[in-house]
Amino acid sequence: MEHGGDLISYKNEYEGKLIDYSSNINPLGPPEGLYEELIKEFNGLTSYPDIKYRELKDSVKDYLKCGVENVVLGNGAVEIIDNFTSLFNRIIVHMPSFLEYEKRGRINKKEIIKLDYNNDFMIDLNNLEKVISLGDLVILGNPNNPTGLRIEKDVLLNVYEIVKAKGGFLLLDEAFYEFSPRDYDSIQLFESYSYENVGIIRAATKFFALPGIRLGYGCTGESIVKEYERVQLPWSINSLAETAGKYIFKDLNYINKSKDYIHKEREYLLRELNLIKGIKPYDTHSNYILIELLNWEEEFIFKFFLKRGYVLRKCSSFEKLGENHIRIAIKDRENNERLLSIFKELEEI
Repeated sequence: MEHGGDLISYKNEYEGKLIDYSSNINPLGPPEGLYEELIKEFNGLTSYPDIKYRELKDSVKDYLKCGVENVVLGNGAVEIIDNFTSLFNRIIVHMPSFLEYEKRGRINKKEIIKLDYNNDFMIDLNNLEKVISLGDLVILGNPNNPTGLRIEKDVLLNVYEIVKAKGGFLLLDEAFYEFSPRDYDSIQLFESYSYENVGIIRAATKFFALPGIRLGYGCTGESIVKEYERVQLPWSINSLAETAGKYIFKDLNYINKSKDYIHKEREYLLRELNLIKGIKPYDTHSNYILIELLNWEEEFIFKFFLKRGYVLRKCSSFEKLGENHIRIAIKDRENNERLLSIFKELEEI
């Protein structure tokens, strides 16, 4: 299992509707009124989207609070990651992390440098400084997947200074940014640096509950925007994704409601999971929780939950985690309570 959300592979394993805890999508669903906007756009499907995406860039610019000249777009965050990896010499990744960082680099025929996180999943600044050189791309999840941890502000600035001093480039994958605590915004943090040697990626997939739309967006320096657009496929964002991007960022009530909801359910799930024997949930700043299995392997737990209609994310595909970790999403209270009850069944085994 390289990615979550693959319910089709398990549809014959359970009679009834499967509950997907393997992908981390906002349980509140997309912003209200979006479907109606998408239906209105159907007549526009007979024409090409604006190849320069001027209105969409304006919408992203207003949401991210950066200059329109700093905006990059993509067919999901993965396309943006792929395009960035094509621009640099070597790719530096930390383990465990989203496997597409390494995979995109290899596909683009780049040398991959792997560094381990510390035991607490924090960045080892000394190791980073030793290996980075001119033209390297450092990709970091912020929050990281699968650990769910956000980089502390001071540490992030230290990482940036190291990368910049060595002539590298820091790419922050912030696909789960909106779920995080409201402590700092990296886009505002790097504004005073004119986004030199740094790029920040976000996406509509997780927070806005639109994985099928495939809309990624981000912010970086003007010179890198030009290089990025040189390698980007034309019309990589379809008309429906463009329409969604011009609509979803305006619903501040939805945005604040979603943030508050996930914060509340995250606290609830972490508190209750810590009371269950045989598992070790890790703290998280996102809408998913990494769990170490103390008494079982992932395959047993995966099948145990699947028989009860719940699909979890096995984590052995994440390098350095092995076969004794799973990841669960944070969903609505009813399903979260049911999930906890299944975990409690394990205590009796």
